[in-house]
Amino acid sequence: MCGLLGLLTSDASAATAVDLVAAASHCMRHRGPDEAGTWHDDDLVVGFNRLSIIDIEHSHQPLRWGPTESPERYALVFNGEIYNYVELREQLLTEFDAPMHTEGDAEVIVAAFHYWGPEAVLRLRGMFAFGIWDTQTKSLFLARDPFGIKPLFLATGPRGTAFGSEKKSLLELLDRLGLDDALDHRALEHYIELQYVPEPETLHTNIGRLESGCHATLSPGRAPTITRYFNPRFDVRPFTADTAASRYSEITDVLRDSVAKHMRADVTVGSFLSGGIDSTLVAALARQHNPDLITITTGFQRDGYSEVDVAAETAEAIGVRHIVKVVSPEEFVAAIPEIVWYLDDPVADPALVPLYFLAKEARKHVKVVLSGEGADELFGGYTIYKEPLSLRGFDRLPGFARRAAGRLSDRIPEGTRGKSLLHRGSMSLEDRYYGNARSFDDARLQQVLRDYRPEWTHTDVTAPIYAESAGWDPVARMQHLDLFTWLRGDILVKADKMTMANSLELRVPFLDSEVWRVASALPVDEKIAHGTTKYALRKAIEEIIPPHVLHRRKLGFPVPIRHWLAGTEMYDWAHLTIATSQTDHLINKQFVTTMLDEHRDGVVDNSRRLWNVLIFMVWHGIFVEKTIVPTIEDHTYPVRL
Repeated sequence: MCGLLGLLTSDASAATAVDLVAAASHCMRHRGPDEAGTWHDDDLVVGFNRLSIIDIEHSHQPLRWGPTESPERYALVFNGEIYNYVELREQLLTEFDAPMHTEGDAEVIVAAFHYWGPEAVLRLRGMFAFGIWDTQTKSLFLARDPFGIKPLFLATGPRGTAFGSEKKSLLELLDRLGLDDALDHRALEHYIELQYVPEPETLHTNIGRLESGCHATLSPGRAPTITRYFNPRFDVRPFTADTAASRYSEITDVLRDSVAKHMRADVTVGSFLSGGIDSTLVAALARQHNPDLITITTGFQRDGYSEVDVAAETAEAIGVRHIVKVVSPEEFVAAIPEIVWYLDDPVADPALVPLYFLAKEARKHVKVVLSGEGADELFGGYTIYKEPLSLRGFDRLPGFARRAAGRLSDRIPEGTRGKSLLHRGSMSLEDRYYGNARSFDDARLQQVLRDYRPEWTHTDVTAPIYAESAGWDPVARMQHLDLFTWLRGDILVKADKMTMANSLELRVPFLDSEVWRVASALPVDEKIAHGTTKYALRKAIEEIIPPHVLHRRKLGFPVPIRHWLAGTEMYDWAHLTIATSQTDHLINKQFVTTMLDEHRDGVVDNSRRLWNVLIFMVWHGIFVEKTIVPTIEDHTYPVRL
C-alpha cells in the first residue's frame, strides 16, 4: 500500500523534473511514510512513498526488473496488494523460470506483464494501481483493479502525461504539463446532485481518473489509449432444490478463501467491526487465522447513532479483542478541513468522518485492517433493491396509465401516504434509480447552482451504464449501476482516503474476483427474498456469525448531522462556512442559508443537501481560494519550489 507519482515527458526532459516530482510526491507522504524514492531516465521520472506490508526488507520501489538477458528492462511503481502473488510466483517460476529476487508481490506483477502482456491483469486477485515503464520500447502501461479499490489520476498536456495516487500531487505538475487548474463545472453539477464526483471526472477540468477495470498504454508525445478489461456481467445460474446446499457452500468456501488470502502480510492485521453482517463475517473468518485478532469500531454518544454496543456483543461472541472510539461533535467539526484535504475531491458522505477517526484509532494497534465494503453491491444488500418487487404492478400498466399515476402524484400534498409510490411507479427504472446518493432534484439544482445545465444531470452519468445492462432483471441492473457509481464514487473513495490518511492499509475481501464469480451468478430470489436482503449470503453464513447479527437491520456508521446542523454543535459552523465561502459565482448562497435556517427551525430536513454544499465550500476554500489551511503535520501543499 503506497503512493505513486509519475511524469512521462514529451521532450525527453525527465531529468529536469526529478526535484519537482519528489516534492509533489511528498504531498502524499501519508500513503507511504516508511520509504520514499525516485527513479528516472530521459523520458520518465517516478516518485514513490512506501507503506511496507509484505517483504518489508526488500521489494523497494521504484522496482527494476527484467528477464535474464535484460535484468533492468522495466521500472515499476505499484500501489495495492496482490493476494494470489504466492501462486502466481510459483507459476512464473515453473512455466518460464522467471528470475525472482524478492518475496513480494510487486515483482510478480512486472514479471507477469513481461510474460503474459496486458492480459496479466486478469490473473491478479487484489487491489492495485500501477505503472510499468518498458525502457526498450519506451512504452508505459498503467492499470487499475476491477472494482476501483485503489485510485489512479491522470493528466495529459502538450508536454507530457502525469499519473498518480492523489490528485493534489498532480496539481503540482500541471504547469509543467502546460495545463491550468480550471474548475470543471460539469463535474461540479454531478457532485452537487450525486454527492460525489463520478469517474472518470474530477473537479479539475485537466485531471481525470483511469476508470476501474481499465488499463492504458502510452508513449512519449502520445495520449493514453484506454482499454476496459473488466466488464461485470450477472451471468445467473438458477438454483434448484438439489443444488441449493452446494451453492450456499460455494459462497462460504469462496469467502473463506478470500479472507485467508487477504490475511497475507508481514505485519499485524486487524478488522473493522460494526453491527452488521458484512464486517462481522469478515472478522469471524479472520479470527480463524489469527486468534489474537483485534477489531475496532466507532460511534457517537447520541442515542440511535451508534452500533458500539452491538459491535461489543459481537466481538465477545466471536472471541476477539475489541477497541472502541467514540467521536464527539467537537472532534467531528474540527477534523473536517483535514479530512477534505485528504479526499482530493469532495465526497458528501458524513460517514467518512467517523471512518477517519476509526482508522486513526486502528493505526495505533495495527498496520492493516479488513472491512466489509462491496458485500451489498455483490450480494444484493441495499433495501432499495426490493423496490422493483413493490412496483411490479405498475410494470403491467400501459404507458398512458403510468403517466396518469405520475400526474396524480404531483397533485397529492407532500408527506401524504402513497404519493411516493405513485410517483416512482410512474417512472422507468432508468429514470427513477440513479444510485444511492441523489440529494438534489432538478428544481433544487436550478436554485442552488449558478450555472445549472439540464444536460449535465444524473442521466448524463447513468444512461451509458444502463445501456450495458439492457434486458437484465431490474435488481441486477441496479447492482450493476452501483458498481460504476456509488461503490467506486463514494464507498471506495472514502475507504481508501480515510485509511491512507492515517497510513493504514484497508483490504476488502468481498471485492475479490473469485467472490464476484460466485455472487454474480445468483438469481434475484437469492438476493431479495423472504422480506430480507442478501438472502443467499445470510443462508451461507448462518453457522458462522452470531444470531443477533444475522437478521439485523443494516445501519453502517450512522451520523447525527441532522441534529447537529440544527443545534449548537454545528449550526454556527455551517452558517460561518456559507458566509465566508468565496463561491458566490458558483453557488446561490442565499438559497443555501435559507435551507440552513429551515433546517434549524424544523421546517424540512435539509441535512444531507446542506452537508453536500458545505463540504464543497470547504474544498473550495482549501484547493481554490487557499483561505482554509488544514492542520496537517509537515504540511506541504501546495508545494513551492
